[in-house]
Amino acid sequence: MKRLSKEPSVHQSAVLEDSTLGAWTEIGPFNELECVQLGDYSYTGPWCIIQNAQIERFVNIAAAVRIGPTMHPMDRPTLHHFTYRRMMYGLDEQDDEEFFSWRRAQTARIGNDTWIGHGAIIMPGVSVGDGAVVGSGAVVTRDVPPYMVVVGVPARQLHPRFPAPVVEGLTRIAWWNWSHDLLRQRLKDFLLPAGRFVELYDPERAS
Repeated sequence: MKRLSKEPSVHQSAVLEDSTLGAWTEIGPFNELECVQLGDYSYTGPWCIIQNAQIERFVNIAAAVRIGPTMHPMDRPTLHHFTYRRMMYGLDEQDDEEFFSWRRAQTARIGNDTWIGHGAIIMPGVSVGDGAVVGSGAVVTRDVPPYMVVVGVPARQLHPRFPAPVVEGLTRIAWWNWSHDLLRQRLKDFLLPAGRFVELYDPERAS
């Protein structure tokens, strides 16, 4: 049985560039990550390509997901990358670093405890809120509220995962910031219905 640890687990076929991985993370086979920050306990399935992304903790990324597909310069006479990858074509002594900087700044942000379904695409600059679910094959072109389920092309809001009081309670609890020891101590409580979990740990209810 495979066991993870504080040291990130990266499949030998994966390629990482300018990326940082948190503790208990796992990168699946044939992944490509560029300019990615992956938070603790998050993982990816096989065949994922992720660029220019801030991914928080406990994020569940299924196979063949694309996050932050890089943009072409749509305002120029041509979309082709010879205008910014100039050195590749022997057209200039340096590439268009201003364009590359702009592209890197279009950061996609994936919140804590989210689930990104098989084959989903998250466009550059989009934020997916904590606890949200992105359905398989969805193309997310605008921000997703916390704990919302979105599906389709382009992605549309289907329904919230929980009633508003439960969402608010889970947000206040922010259990994804708990220590590893506390997760172990309270593991059985994660098997409870979400409403009961909120009753136990919502700081507002305890006061």
